[in-house]
Amino acid sequence: MAHEVSYRLWLKKDGHFLLSEGRARLLRLIKEHGSLSKAAEEMKMSYRHAWGAVKKIEDALGTKIVYSERGGQEGGTTSLTPEGERLLAQYENQQRVFEDHLKKLYRRPAIATDGIVVIDDKLLLIRRGKEPFKGKYALPGGIVEYGETVERCVIREVEEETGLRTRILDLVGVYSDPERDPRGHFISVAFRLAFVGGQLRSGDDAAAVKLFDLSDLPKLAFDHDQIVSDFLSMLGRS
Repeated sequence: MAHEVSYRLWLKKDGHFLLSEGRARLLRLIKEHGSLSKAAEEMKMSYRHAWGAVKKIEDALGTKIVYSERGGQEGGTTSLTPEGERLLAQYENQQRVFEDHLKKLYRRPAIATDGIVVIDDKLLLIRRGKEPFKGKYALPGGIVEYGETVERCVIREVEEETGLRTRILDLVGVYSDPERDPRGHFISVAFRLAFVGGQLRSGDDAAAVKLFDLSDLPKLAFDHDQIVSDFLSMLGRS
């Protein structure tokens, strides 16, 4: 099961909420269009709602952040005051700092597992339901969760994706090429597993699940062709 990291950044003053991404985007659009009504329209909110959000920021900040000028064919303009410009710049700067920190924090290899299950001389494969390699067949497996062993992970992932319960027989190998996964550097620990129960069904990220004859396998995603080749070599069938 793949996981994504998400966050919400809040800017406050003296405990009072000023900006999150929604309000910051409203200020960006006001700055871009020179119009509160156009900014509200692009954000799919009413003018009244947008004006209310601006007033809440001004009340919490204690100063004006937009300046409106009426008249003209376009019905007037709205621009950010110098304080509004500073507030938006402060939020965007903090956002860049936080995102840079996240990139450094997560710029390290992730650990994953892949399971090889053979039943009646047929290899268990899943058809991927998501990118990368959506629609391609692959070995069942996934990312190790925090606090989880690789052994527990491969058993859990195989059951979640295929409905089958398994036990580990032996280690096939460790695959650590930084280019093996287009999403980033994933190190996979591949195991040979024995089928012990359950009903074959697709689940989690698998669009389909199928048993293939070992002599007639499809082209596999990632480096799973290599993993299977190494497995067959272990059996003396390469």
